[in-house]
Amino acid sequence: MASSFETTLFPIVQTINEYLSNYVLVILLLGIGIWYTIKTRCVQVRCFKEGWNRVFGNITLNGKKGGDGMSSFQALATAIAAQVGTGIIVGVAGAILTGGPGAVFWMWVISFFGMATIYAEATLAQETRIVEPDGTIKGGPVYYITTAFKGKFGKFLAGFFAVAITLALGFMGCMVQSNSIGATMETAFGIPSWVVGIVLIVICAFIFLGGVQRLASVTEKVVPLMAAVFLFGGLIVLVVRIKYIPETFAMIFRYAFEPQAIVGGGFGYAIKLAISQGAKRGLFSNEAGMGSTPHAHALANVKNPHEQGTVAIIGVFIDMFVILTLNALVIISTLYAGDGPLAGCGAAALSSTFNKTNLAQCAFGTVFGYKAGSMFVAICLFFFAFSTILSWNLFGKINAIWLFGRKNAKTCTVIYTLIALVFILLGTMMSNDLVWELTDMFNNLMVIPNAIALFALTGMVVRGADKAVKS
Repeated sequence: MASSFETTLFPIVQTINEYLSNYVLVILLLGIGIWYTIKTRCVQVRCFKEGWNRVFGNITLNGKKGGDGMSSFQALATAIAAQVGTGIIVGVAGAILTGGPGAVFWMWVISFFGMATIYAEATLAQETRIVEPDGTIKGGPVYYITTAFKGKFGKFLAGFFAVAITLALGFMGCMVQSNSIGATMETAFGIPSWVVGIVLIVICAFIFLGGVQRLASVTEKVVPLMAAVFLFGGLIVLVVRIKYIPETFAMIFRYAFEPQAIVGGGFGYAIKLAISQGAKRGLFSNEAGMGSTPHAHALANVKNPHEQGTVAIIGVFIDMFVILTLNALVIISTLYAGDGPLAGCGAAALSSTFNKTNLAQCAFGTVFGYKAGSMFVAICLFFFAFSTILSWNLFGKINAIWLFGRKNAKTCTVIYTLIALVFILLGTMMSNDLVWELTDMFNNLMVIPNAIALFALTGMVVRGADKAVKS
C-alpha cells in the first residue's frame, strides 16, 4: 500500500520541483543574491574580515548564555548545524551524479551571492525581533515579512511561509536527515534503520524538551568538533590523491560550461541540469534566501544587527567553501579523476553501483578501505544530520507557535514535538528519493515569500549596513 502511494506521488512531486527549481528557484536565489551584492557594495567581501574576527576571535565551546536567547557564537553554531546536514554529504553527491562535477561550480556561484543574502536575513531578523517583558525573544522571517507588508497581504505571506517551513524543515526535512542517517548506518554497521530511528527519537526528545538553552549548549559543542573530524579525514584523502587535485579543479570548471561531455544529451539540457542541481543543492546546504537560519540569528544578543550579519556570512563560507568543497573534492578526485571508476563516463552507466547515499562512502573507501570509509562517513553524517534535526526542529517550532500557539505556547510545543518525532522515525523507513523530493518542494515554496520580503526591505538592510560600517 505504502509502496503504491509512493509510486503515485513521486512523479507528481518531481514535476512540481522541476519547474520550481529550474526556473523560480534559480531566478530568485541568484536575483536576490546579486541584488544585495550590488546594494551593499559587496558586503560579503568588504566585511568578511570583520565577520571572521567576530567568529574566531572569541571562539568557545561553552559560550555565555545570552539572556533568554543565545550568544553570537551559539546562534552561528545553531545556524551552521542547520546548514551542515545531509546536503554536505548526500546532497552534493546527488548533484555531482546528476549534474556532473560542474554542478560544484554553480554551488560556489550561488553561495558567493548567498553570503550577501544571508547578511540581509540575519540583520533583518535582528531588526524586527520582539523581546517580550519576560525576556522571551521572538524573531524570524514571519516578523520581517509582516514588517514589510502590513494588513492581510502581510499575514498571508507570513502564514504561507510559516506553513511551508513547518512542513519543509520541522517535518519533511527531519525525515530527510533521519533517512540518510538510517541508510548510512545500515550500510556501514548493519544496524536496521528502524532501530536507528528509535534511538534517534529518544535522544532528540530529550533535547527538544529542554528548550533553546539545551539545544544551544549541544550545537556549540557538536558543530565545531564534527566539522574538525570531517575536515581531518577529508584532508587525509586529498593528500593521498594529491596528484589528481589539479585535474579535479579542471573538471569542475570544464564541466560547469561543458556538462554535456559527462552528463550526456544536448548542451541546453546539460547546462540546465548542472545549474539547477548546483542551485538546489546550494540552497539546501547554505540555506541563504530560504529563511531558515534567521531564526537562530534573531536569538543572538549582539550590540547591533550588522554584527550578526557579518557572523552569518562566515557561516555560509564555512559550510560551502570549506566543508562542502572538501567533500566534493574527495568525491571527484577519487571517483572521477585519474583512474577513478567514474572517469570519463556519466553516472547512468553505473547507477546500479553508485547512488547519492553511498557515493561519499565509496569515495572515502578508496583510501580508507570500503568498510572503514563507510563507517567514517556514517559517523560524520550522523552528527551532521543530527545537529540539523535539532536546528530545524527549533525553526519549525517557532513558526508553529506563531501559527497556532501564541496564547498557549507550551501545549503547541508538546504537540509539535510529538508530531516531529513521528516524522523522524518514519524517515528511517521511507524511500530516500521521495523524501528528498518532498523536502525540495517545500524548501522551494518557502523561498518565495521570504524573497519577496527581502526585496521589499532592501532600504532597511542597506541603511543599517552603511551606518554600522561608518561607525
